[in-house]
Amino acid sequence: MSDTTNTTEEVVESQSQHKQKNDAVLENQNVAPEAFDWESFESGLNAEDRTEKQELEEIYNGSLNDLGDSDVITGKVVRITDREAIVDINFKSEGVISLNEFRYNQDLKVGDEVEVMVDKREDKTGQLQLSHKKARTLKAWDKVNELHETGEIVNGLVKSRTKGGMIVDIFGLEAFLPGSQIDVKPIKDYDQFVGKTMEFKVVKINPEFKNVVVSHKALIEADIEGQKKEIIAQLEKGQVLEGTVKNITSYGVFVDLGGVDGLIHITDLSWSRVNHPSEVLSDGETVKVVILDFDEDKTRIQLGMKQLEAHPWDALSENIKIGDKVKGKVVVLADYGAFVEVAPGVEGLIHVSEMSWSTHLRSAGDFVKVGDEVEAEVLTLDREDRKISLGMKQLNQDPWTNIEAKYPIGSTHTGTVRNFTNFGVFVELEEGIDGLIYISDLSWTKKIKHPSEFCNVGDKLEVIVLELDVQARRLSLGHKQLLENPWDKFETKYAEGTVHNGKATDVFDKGASVQFEDAEVEAFCPSRLLEKEDGSKIKKGDSADFKVIEFNKEFKRVVVSHTGIFRDEEKKNVKDSSSKSSSTSSSSNNEEKSTLGDIDVLAELKKKMEEGNN
Repeated sequence: MSDTTNTTEEVVESQSQHKQKNDAVLENQNVAPEAFDWESFESGLNAEDRTEKQELEEIYNGSLNDLGDSDVITGKVVRITDREAIVDINFKSEGVISLNEFRYNQDLKVGDEVEVMVDKREDKTGQLQLSHKKARTLKAWDKVNELHETGEIVNGLVKSRTKGGMIVDIFGLEAFLPGSQIDVKPIKDYDQFVGKTMEFKVVKINPEFKNVVVSHKALIEADIEGQKKEIIAQLEKGQVLEGTVKNITSYGVFVDLGGVDGLIHITDLSWSRVNHPSEVLSDGETVKVVILDFDEDKTRIQLGMKQLEAHPWDALSENIKIGDKVKGKVVVLADYGAFVEVAPGVEGLIHVSEMSWSTHLRSAGDFVKVGDEVEAEVLTLDREDRKISLGMKQLNQDPWTNIEAKYPIGSTHTGTVRNFTNFGVFVELEEGIDGLIYISDLSWTKKIKHPSEFCNVGDKLEVIVLELDVQARRLSLGHKQLLENPWDKFETKYAEGTVHNGKATDVFDKGASVQFEDAEVEAFCPSRLLEKEDGSKIKKGDSADFKVIEFNKEFKRVVVSHTGIFRDEEKKNVKDSSSKSSSTSSSSNNEEKSTLGDIDVLAELKKKMEEGNN
């Protein structure tokens, strides 16, 4: 650069000397205007000197670089001030770069080579402005794209926290590190990574917005995957390993076997019943496990803990046999029964039907609850299939023992209505002793379609023992038998041909229900026999006289007729008329009596009506 400057000074000095010579020539010589060398006069150089100058300029320009605005070139630091670095790039003049662009490089010194890019060819002072940051960014972007394609690992400085992750400096370019890509485990404290230099992998690039996304987790996963393949290749069923509890769920525990995870299902944690895996293990705990199974790719590994211990049934005493009494704790409760742990890891089922002598099956929760200490009798014992069934009711005497002495036929008792069927009512006399009252034995007079019309569940009911079958454990009861049968007296009172006043309580297509003064007796009147004398029919709520045309004590059936009453009168009148025609004198006397009688009847009726009005 100094050689070039010297050449320029020599050219200027030569031009000055030639100008002085020309001025002297003009003074001493009288030259014609048309022959005057104006180019020499203006430039101060004669033709020979001008040719020399042109040659020097071509040589000078040929020694300089033709710079483009986006070109990245290498320059050398020639001087450092308090604020700037002076960089020589072999151009016409030296360039200036702010020291702020070298913050990352605190050891910058004279002689260092740096990459720069032309920012301005000349500022207002004519100075060449260079940018190291732009050159570094441009180079960094090219490098990042290359790393993204090749998948190479790059070192970056974690500069600061930002929303959802961290900002990482890679070759002077700011990249985004999402929080989920920092580690394989969830990170709570992001600040612990600020200022650290870490390895990253470029996972995403957006050329349009110059955005770069990096991941540290991808490197960890790659390492883990390598370790995982190594470990998996050595796995065998039945192999015993040591691992660390990684995660606890409601259905089991995930264990880290050193880069590969396996699952201990809740049923494989212990021979005893486990309600939740946290009862047995805790996070971070070191455990010994055995490999039970895995899939073909060995991506799912099934582990067990209880298999490392002897099966509890193998330790169950040989002295336990059917009929023995055992004690245990209720560990599981269901509607159908309760599971009782009679020895560590050995459970027996008490079915709800074996909890009470009562024939009314209820939920097992009505008798016991989880955690209860109970005593039971061994009913079945299968050591091969490892099954045991227990009973609680067997510890109490069977209530059907001496049943004939407690409930002889004809004896009366008070029981509780337990439930209904379409054909009767079940009444409990004591726990385990139930009897059935058929619907026909509930009442002498009421027509009952369903037992719920007569009583309710929980009602106390007086009963009498009608039948007793000890072998079949069946008891027949009656309720109406405790009362006198009213149909014995109804048989005489409502004999066929008798007439009674009744009220039509219901009228339907086939006839009507008729209620007499005895509320217990309800008669039926066919539709054709509801016709009145004036041709109309009896309606619901009407009161009228009815004649009994059928009475059946066995079936408690009474059939009546209203039409038959006045038709019988018509037949009688027809019969009387035929007998009157045979005797005229007799007829006139009877007619007179009849007329006088009718008058008396009418007078009496009129009198009653007047009294009624008053």
